[in-house]
Amino acid sequence: MDFTGEELITAPRDLVWAALNDPEIMRGCIPGCQRIERLSPDAFEATIKVKFSLLSATFHGLLTLSNVDAPKSYTLSAEGKGGIAGFARGSADIVLEKRGDETILYYRARAELGGKLAQLGERLLDSTSQKLAVGFFSDFNAAVVAKAATG
Repeated sequence: MDFTGEELITAPRDLVWAALNDPEIMRGCIPGCQRIERLSPDAFEATIKVKFSLLSATFHGLLTLSNVDAPKSYTLSAEGKGGIAGFARGSADIVLEKRGDETILYYRARAELGGKLAQLGERLLDSTSQKLAVGFFSDFNAAVVAKAATG
C-alpha cells in the first residue's frame, strides 16, 4: 500500500521540524497512540491501538528516523507486533518545503500488514491506512499551528 499527500502548515519550517521530533506532539497526532517514548535521538518506542473494520489491535513497536537532513526531510519507519492480529510495518518519507512563513509538508507512505490483518482484504487495509495517515497529518497541522500561535 503506497499513498502520498501534502499539508500546507501556516508555521515556519523550523517549528514544523521541531514538532516532527517532539514525542508529545506525535503522541497527540498519531491516531490511537497510547504511549510514545524516546529511546535515542533517532528511535522511539510506541503503543498504538488501531481499528480495522471489526478487528482492533494494539501494536507495540519501534519508530526510527533515518535519512535525516534537518530541517528539510527524514524517513520515519515503524514496525509493530499486534499479537494474534499480526504485524504492521511501514515508512513515510517526509519533506518540508519552506514557503515564506509557511511550510509545505509532503509525504509518501508505505504500509504492510501480516497475519489476521492481512486476511481482511487489501481494499479495506488500503482505505484504513490512508485514513490514518490523513488523520495524522491533519492533526499534526492543527497542533503545529496552535503551537505557533502560542509562541
